[in-house]
Amino acid sequence: MKPYIVGITGGSASGKTSFLKGLLNAFHKEHICLISQDNYYLSLDKIAVDDQGVHNFDMPETIDHHLYAQHIGQLRRGEPVVQKEYVFNNPDAVPTMLTFNPAPIIVVEGIFVFHFRELADQMDLKIFIDAKNSIKLERRVKRDAEERGYDLDDVMYRWKNHVKPTYKQFIKPYRAEADIVIPNNIHYQKGLDVVIAFLRSKIGQVG
Repeated sequence: MKPYIVGITGGSASGKTSFLKGLLNAFHKEHICLISQDNYYLSLDKIAVDDQGVHNFDMPETIDHHLYAQHIGQLRRGEPVVQKEYVFNNPDAVPTMLTFNPAPIIVVEGIFVFHFRELADQMDLKIFIDAKNSIKLERRVKRDAEERGYDLDDVMYRWKNHVKPTYKQFIKPYRAEADIVIPNNIHYQKGLDVVIAFLRSKIGQVG
């Protein structure tokens, strides 16, 4: 059976991670495989800095999209993929080698997955998670403080100078290409339920 490739994107802090957890939990592990853009960032020495000397991770050129596209193709052909875990430049974290196994549903996720044609052209379904800027900013402040140890000034600087311009140029324009747009200002559950039902029908899984 040819895998069904689902692409999921949206702005930073739009709720992609939470949506993905709900999606993955709805299927048996052997029926779905998530391969995220997060594990295809280039090493820190290859990430450009802005005019203030701050590394900008919110640009398409930070991603090894050729390798990412190659790995998606391997999964489509029924071949497993091994890729080094990306640990967000945390010196205390020891990356592991991740194995992605072929499955009836392959989920491709990240902020630039619609931007790179060699990724987007492999997708059978495109989903865009949407939210207001004010809500995304509130979520980002909370996440970056708790998970990455950034103070408020750091978060606001990156939001204004990196995140917002990138969303406007490299993410929002592809909203019009999406097959499904899911608003997530308050919740996404109804949209998630629709996607789950549709994908279950694609692989012949009931409940």
